[in-house]
Amino acid sequence: MTPPSLEAVLTKLAALGIAVPPGRVGLDTYGDSPELSRELVALIRGGRKRAGTSLLWAHEFESEPLPEVGDVDVVVDHEGEPVAVTRVTTVFVASFDEVDADYAALEGEGDGSLAHWRAAHWDVFGRECARIGRLPAEDMPVVCCAFELLAVVPDAGGAS
Repeated sequence: MTPPSLEAVLTKLAALGIAVPPGRVGLDTYGDSPELSRELVALIRGGRKRAGTSLLWAHEFESEPLPEVGDVDVVVDHEGEPVAVTRVTTVFVASFDEVDADYAALEGEGDGSLAHWRAAHWDVFGRECARIGRLPAEDMPVVCCAFELLAVVPDAGGAS
């Protein structure tokens, strides 16, 4: 899927009467497969998922800036359709093995445990490391980002 442009997504949101607050606005996706995207989007839309973690090495590889507190993200699903608007409330970088149970619970995935977080994220980061030519390691740096849900985009009958 080719990601939609930010302008196109903002136009869709405006047509639905969803205002995006001022500030640094970007597009955000969750999951590296359609199935995982659907699962994570449902958790965000339902209010259970309030954090996401990315691999610092991937940000560096892609020359992507790190998220900052106050950033507004339009979450798009695996088809590029907007599903939610969030605002970053906390950002920190830690090694994979330093992520704690409180943060894992904030991510809201699986049973909310640190064991589930580590197993699921090890798999995802392993695939991400392979993509960028790195080897996963317990001390690999991850970007931990908590957010608040500002708006849920009404489901137009699509896959979200």
